[in-house]
Amino acid sequence: MTLFTDGRPAAATHDRAPQRRPVTPSWWRDAVSLATWASLLIVAALWLRGGGATDLDSPTQTYLSLGRITGLVSADLLLIQVLLMARVPMIERAYGQDELARRHRLVGCTSFFLMVAHIVLITLGYAGQDARNAIVEAWRLTVDYPGMLLAVAGTACLVLVTATSIKRARAKLRYESWHLLHLYAYLGVGLALPHQLWTGQDFLDSHLATVYWWTLWAAAAGAVIVWRIGIPLHRTLRHDLWVTAVVPEGPGVVSVHMTGRQLDRLPIAAGQFFTWRFLTRPGASKGHPYSLSAAPTSNTLRITVKDLGDDSRSLARLRPGTRVAIEGPYGRLHAGVRTRRKVTLLAGGIGITPLRALLEELAQGPGDVTLIYRARNEAEVIFRRELETLTAARGAHLVILLGPRVPDRASWLPAEAAAWSDSAALRTIVPDIADHDVFICGATAWMDAAQQAALDAGVPAAAIHVERFSW
Repeated sequence: MTLFTDGRPAAATHDRAPQRRPVTPSWWRDAVSLATWASLLIVAALWLRGGGATDLDSPTQTYLSLGRITGLVSADLLLIQVLLMARVPMIERAYGQDELARRHRLVGCTSFFLMVAHIVLITLGYAGQDARNAIVEAWRLTVDYPGMLLAVAGTACLVLVTATSIKRARAKLRYESWHLLHLYAYLGVGLALPHQLWTGQDFLDSHLATVYWWTLWAAAAGAVIVWRIGIPLHRTLRHDLWVTAVVPEGPGVVSVHMTGRQLDRLPIAAGQFFTWRFLTRPGASKGHPYSLSAAPTSNTLRITVKDLGDDSRSLARLRPGTRVAIEGPYGRLHAGVRTRRKVTLLAGGIGITPLRALLEELAQGPGDVTLIYRARNEAEVIFRRELETLTAARGAHLVILLGPRVPDRASWLPAEAAAWSDSAALRTIVPDIADHDVFICGATAWMDAAQQAALDAGVPAAAIHVERFSW
């Protein structure tokens, strides 16, 4: 392995309480899960109370009854999905974006397939009841029943969102295009409401059901209005961010320096990210998640972005004075999730950005923190001087690993270290790694390999902290 280090022996360690920021208790994850299951049980109970289990005397009634329950559960999951991704702080901090995105996909796919089952079953039920062809009956339901045209439009929006969320389809889309298409999910949810109100038996026949569904709809709509629109708009206006400089950091990498008002009032920690919109250029409506690459101050923020072939390329052309809109902060890659005194920061490529900020802000004594930075070559090592200055000032260890990836193996190591196992190399660099918190950021496959190496080296899963930006 080709190594560059700070060249100093490890300093003696001493106890020092880590800096902590407010963090949502872990039991909130369990509370959200219990609330989700409780909502599904309520929907099932309301269906049973409405005679759902007794309306099974004939194939026609069976289709209609099963169509009702699949539609109700689909609608319930759809609204839960909206709540999960509405950036509600307690939920976002409890799960982190990685886990929220995974649950969002799971709940969304389940809701979509139940919606398809609802459409098929209801159509078959009414076709049998009216002795009509299913296609003819589908047309009649669409044009004759109140709210059904809107429901069809909403279904089309949800089909579009689901289709473009499939991994292969997603890979062919620019992030900006995918993000814009994904917003149609909100339109799809909104267009389905009139159909449920005007023709839904469970809305019309039960006061309890009416109260439940209106409460859930109001909670979902309120969360979006407050946390996706209101709070970002308030913070953008209050803090008045604008670009002061754009500085090249390496091949295809630039740092955007910004200043603003009362930034110390933002609930922000080094390692977190915002969704950024730069307002005086084409595509200003498109938001991008970028992590802070320096610890925030009372009047400055900095992000560092690599040209990945999407809208990130245009950031190099930003002019000083450009106004900035923000949504956030988000993410759990910060000191508040720290559980141990000693910390290892594992960065791959542009993943150094949040970890460089974290290195600056972490409370630490000499020898408490080790930063391992993997890059393909020396030209791609960004922040070299800053990292050397920070590690020297704080008594941290800096290890830079250079070289192309190990061929024919998923590994976080460079090719020169192919003879080492991933966990053995990690234990060699940090002998007491099992006693460390480990923060990891980089490309998805690289993070997966680094996370597995940490686990194999004895680091508990609860002490490993990752943040993925895969979409």
